[in-house]
Amino acid sequence: MKHGLNQAVELCVARATAFIQLYPKQITAAIAALLVGGTGATFAVANLAPDASDLPVRTVVETVQSDLLAARSDDVAAQAMRLYRSDATRSSDTADTLLKRLGVIDPQAAAFLRADNSVQTALLGRAGRNVTAEVNERQGLDKLVARWSPNDDGTFKRLTVEKTVSGFRSTVETLPLVANTRLASGVINSSLFAATDDARLPDSIATQVAEIFSGDIDFHRALRKGDRFSVVYETLEGDGEPLRAGRVLSAEFVNAGKPFQAMWFKDPVAAGKGGYYTLAGESLRRAFLASPLEFSRVTSGFKMRFHPILQTWRAHLGLDYAAATGTPVRSVGDGTVDFAGVQNGFGNVVIVKHRSNQTTVYAHLSRINVKKGQSVSQGQNIGAVGATGWATGPHLHFEFRVNGAHKDPATIARQSEAVPVSLAAKPVFDKAAQAMRAQLATAAQLTPGSAE
Repeated sequence: MKHGLNQAVELCVARATAFIQLYPKQITAAIAALLVGGTGATFAVANLAPDASDLPVRTVVETVQSDLLAARSDDVAAQAMRLYRSDATRSSDTADTLLKRLGVIDPQAAAFLRADNSVQTALLGRAGRNVTAEVNERQGLDKLVARWSPNDDGTFKRLTVEKTVSGFRSTVETLPLVANTRLASGVINSSLFAATDDARLPDSIATQVAEIFSGDIDFHRALRKGDRFSVVYETLEGDGEPLRAGRVLSAEFVNAGKPFQAMWFKDPVAAGKGGYYTLAGESLRRAFLASPLEFSRVTSGFKMRFHPILQTWRAHLGLDYAAATGTPVRSVGDGTVDFAGVQNGFGNVVIVKHRSNQTTVYAHLSRINVKKGQSVSQGQNIGAVGATGWATGPHLHFEFRVNGAHKDPATIARQSEAVPVSLAAKPVFDKAAQAMRAQLATAAQLTPGSAE
C-alpha cells in the first residue's frame, strides 16, 4: 500500500514538473497575480495564522552601553567627513591658489603656508610635485602631504603639514624610493615621441629607447609608419606614487619589419656599471655613439650642398644637428681633448682624439666645458649647442675623421665594435634573458598605445 502511494506521488511530481516546463511563463504570471491579488488573497492567507491577541507576550530587557555606541558613532562620522584631493604643483602656485585648487578654504592654513620656511623652499613655486590634501567637513585643512624626488640617489622627500591642537606644523623627511616594473607598447604613426606620449611613457624612457637602439636604427631618418615597440621599465615610487622614471629593463623595436631587442645586464664577473645587450648576449654599447646629442634631427647630411654663407656648392664633411642654444653636447666616445677654443669658421670648437687615429669635431658651440689634454668618457658633456663662427642659426656641426680623412659619422657609429657577455657570466645572463623574453611578450600583447 505504502509502495503504491509513493508511486502515485512520484507520478504527480513528474506531471507537475512537465507542466511547469511546458508553461513556465503562464505559471509565473499566475503566482505573481496570486501574491498581489489584493485584500481577498491577503485575508485568505492571514486567516490561516493564529489571532495575534492569542499569542503570549514577553518583555525582554537589555543593557545598552551608550558611551561605547556614541564613541563608535563619532568615529564613523569623523571618517565619513574626511575628503581627499590630489594635484600637481605649478610654478605659479601661491599658498592661496594651491589650497583653492585642492578645495581648501582655511585662512589659518594659508597663513601658515605663506610663513613656513619648509613650505616656501620645497613646495610653493616648484612645479610637478605631487601633493595631497586631507580636508574636513568645513573645508578646513587637516593634513597636506607633498612628495618629490630631487636627486637620482634612490630617495625621495616628503613634506607633511599637519594640524595639531597648538596649530599647524611641518616636517620634511628623506625616505627610500621603491622600484616597480611597468610594461608599455606603442605604434609609430608620426614620430617616436608622439607614439610614446600615446603610450603614456615618460620622456626619459623614450629617450633611453632611442639611445639603446641608436646604433642599429636611425631615429632621424629610418622610422616607418607602423613600426612598433614594447618596453619594460622601472618606475621609482614614494608611498606608492610614481615620482620618477627609472631605467629601461628591456625593449623591443620593430623597424621596417626587422626586430631589435635589448636588455639591461650588469656582468657580475667583469667589473663595470652594466649595459645593454641583445638577448643573445652581444653588447649594444659600441665604441662610438650614433649622435653627439641625445635626440635631435639632422638638417644637413654628409654630402654635397650649397653653402648658405659662402654661396657655393661644396662637400659637407660632417652632419649638422638642429637644436636650441644651450642643448648639451656629449663626446661620442672615450678619448682625450686635442683642442678646445676658437677656430675660424667653426667658432667655439672641441676636437677629441680617440684611439686608432680617430678624431671627432664639435663646432659652433655656445659654451665649452672641457680643456685641452683632458680625458673624456663616452657620453660626457663637453659643451653646448650655439651659433658661433660661420653659422646662420643655432646648431651643432659634427665631424668624424680617420687619419685626417673625413668619414660619414653615421656609418662609423654602426660599424664600431661591440663586446659580448663574458663566458663566466653567460649562464646568469641566459636565465635573465629568458625572463625578459616573457615580459616583452606580455608587453607586446598590450593594446598599442597603452601602459600598465
